[in-house]
Amino acid sequence: MAVHTLLLQQFPLLKSLTPEALAHLAPLASVREFAKRGMVLEKGPPAPFLCFLLEGRLQALDFTAEGREVGLYFVEQGDFFGELSLIDGESQPEFIIATGRAQVVVLPGPEIRPVLFSNAQLAETLTRRLAQRVRQQISQRQILALANPLHRICAQLQIMNSATPEGVAPAPGQTRHVFIIRAPTHQELAIMVNLTRETVTRTFQVLQSQGVLTRQGDDLVVDRAKLDQLAAKGD
Repeated sequence: MAVHTLLLQQFPLLKSLTPEALAHLAPLASVREFAKRGMVLEKGPPAPFLCFLLEGRLQALDFTAEGREVGLYFVEQGDFFGELSLIDGESQPEFIIATGRAQVVVLPGPEIRPVLFSNAQLAETLTRRLAQRVRQQISQRQILALANPLHRICAQLQIMNSATPEGVAPAPGQTRHVFIIRAPTHQELAIMVNLTRETVTRTFQVLQSQGVLTRQGDDLVVDRAKLDQLAAKGD
């Protein structure tokens, strides 16, 4: 299914493109749908395209020699992925799977690569995203070094993408709460922090009993001050 230029323009990476550039790319783009646990990108051969997440959430993961899943990072709505192979032509370094129903916009590498590197603003955005991924990986290694499962999970929740409702400001002396939209499942978190799903479930029960977390449908409401306080004990 081909896409409209307005659809491409909603992705932060492509916002600075001229109408002419968008009009050139739109007929080349396509939308792909994935069911839960669907394989979006496989580890191995270079990915011949750049992908944008239109709807849902994805998780990058790999496997240990013993076959255990290792979570690496989440791909959130509006984000791009598959850029490493596009940049250096080397292999795709990890698997990317859908954590639920997802839609992905795909742009062929040979067409999008010259555009990315001929536009200074796009090149800067791409570079900043790569730097962010490196920092995420460093934080992830630090989390795995924490011995206490509670501290490990608190630290993981701290670095997840969160959103504060627009227009909501805390009253003096009150704690601002943040929302983790479409919170990952306990299993998805478990493979990020190298714990069992049962351990994550028990830890969530403790956090909820202490007022750190509250569920609202698929979202989590987080008391940021309490979470930061618990996470700091693992430093």
